Amino acid sequence: MAIEMIASLDLGAAEEIADLALAEAAKAGVKVCVAVVDRAGHPLVFKRQSGAPFHSIDIALDKAYTAVSFGFATGKWDKSLAQGGEMLRHGLMHRDRFVSFGGGLPIKHGGARVGAIGISGGSEAQDVAFGEAALAAWQQSLPA
Repeated sequence: MAIEMIASLDLGAAEEIADLALAEAAKAGVKVCVAVVDRAGHPLVFKRQSGAPFHSIDIALDKAYTAVSFGFATGKWDKSLAQGGEMLRHGLMHRDRFVSFGGGLPIKHGGARVGAIGISGGSEAQDVAFGEAALAAWQQSLPA
């Protein structure tokens, strides 16, 4: 039996990604919470800017958990739930930790899902933009 080793985000990369997202939010003058989880959904890094909403703590963690669980951005659920029927919509919307609005993004490296980021505190569009900018900057910093 072969054992396949699947890469996961490490603490250093998680710190870097979180800091990049916080820098984007700071440039926009928005106070946010940022969570970065590994490929199993376990928190690696959580950061909250002073003044960010307290409810955003759990929302950021849940956005990251949802994104890594399903492998796509939380903002994509609107269309998926609309096409999936009432039972799917009802079932998922009542799950603990499930988030169906933007701000959770999977983190991929070499085509594999290695973790996810969740951002909460700005508008949905801002949370998505901060995450996308952080991931783009992180990807660019990686060796070729």
